[in-house]
Amino acid sequence: MTVSERVEAVNAARHTLIQAATGLVVIGGVVFTGLSLWFTAQSLDASLQAQRTAEQSQITDRYTKAVEQLGSAKLDVRLGGLYALERLAQDSTRDHQTVYDVLAAFVHEHDPSVKVRDDDLPLRPATDVQAALTILGRRDTRQDKQGQGHYLKGIRAQGADLRRANLSKADLTEANLNGADLAEARLTNARLVDVRLSPAFLNGADLSGADMRSANLTGADLRTANLRGADLRRADMRGADLRGLPADVVKQIRAQARFDKDTRF
Repeated sequence: MTVSERVEAVNAARHTLIQAATGLVVIGGVVFTGLSLWFTAQSLDASLQAQRTAEQSQITDRYTKAVEQLGSAKLDVRLGGLYALERLAQDSTRDHQTVYDVLAAFVHEHDPSVKVRDDDLPLRPATDVQAALTILGRRDTRQDKQGQGHYLKGIRAQGADLRRANLSKADLTEANLNGADLAEARLTNARLVDVRLSPAFLNGADLSGADMRSANLTGADLRTANLRGADLRRADMRGADLRGLPADVVKQIRAQARFDKDTRF
């Protein structure tokens, strides 16, 4: 080979080696970047998992403390526990059902009413029970599990203040709500079989689609209530105030329910 040919061959070899080295560097960079991304993803996943674990631990601690407060002999401590549970249900969708089951059990198990006069029947719930009823009545029903509207079944809450409460689809079978204020409450498709609402304030309440068979509504105030589609068979509406109801609903009441000369249409 001539001198010029040897120089060209050396240059070609050098160029090939440079290209090969460059390729190795690029490949190494890609591998390094990929490994870095993988390790970063693993670290983030571990961090998120640790964060979720910490959050669940915090929620468990809040729940335990709130439930313990419900057993206190002091009214203000019990009230604090009730509102702490409500806040927990708002913060943790997963615990919504558990929280409201606990609140319903609290209402069922505690003395639900206090007397106004010695010769009277209980006329209103105790302060903490009323607070629990209020919380139950303003819960986000969209979070309720299918078929879990049994919160108030058989409840004894005479004189309870449930104005504008959201009790749609709730099961109030055999509940004692004599004298309760349910004005403008939502009771759509609620189960009110054998419920006692004598008397009760239901003016402006939405009772459309409610099952009210054999309900005791003697003397109840149902002015402007929505009773469309409600099942009123054997409902006792003697002395009830039904003024402001549409003609077709009045016709349905006359056909299904019990009424007397004191029933106001």
